[in-house]
Amino acid sequence: MFYVYILQSLKNKRLYTGFTANLRDRFNEHEKGKVSSTKNIRPLMLIYYEAYRAEKDARIREKFLKMGQGREFIKKNIIYSRVSAQGGPA
Repeated sequence: MFYVYILQSLKNKRLYTGFTANLRDRFNEHEKGKVSSTKNIRPLMLIYYEAYRAEKDARIREKFLKMGQGREFIKKNIIYSRVSAQGGPA
């Protein structure tokens, strides 16, 4: 399986979208500071993921979620899993 995932920084509330073939290991890499794009915004929380059988489908979805319409999808559909600046749902 291939996964597209969204992490949220508990430090600055920003979102990070990524792709992996092993979600558990990749999240651990993020948490340990081994991923340069997220090492300074830890701790992180996994707030969303999607699983795909085909790598190409997952990569296409990741690219979509990182662009305008995808960001709107996240903003409109992933509401209660996110953390707001006040610590509750965004």
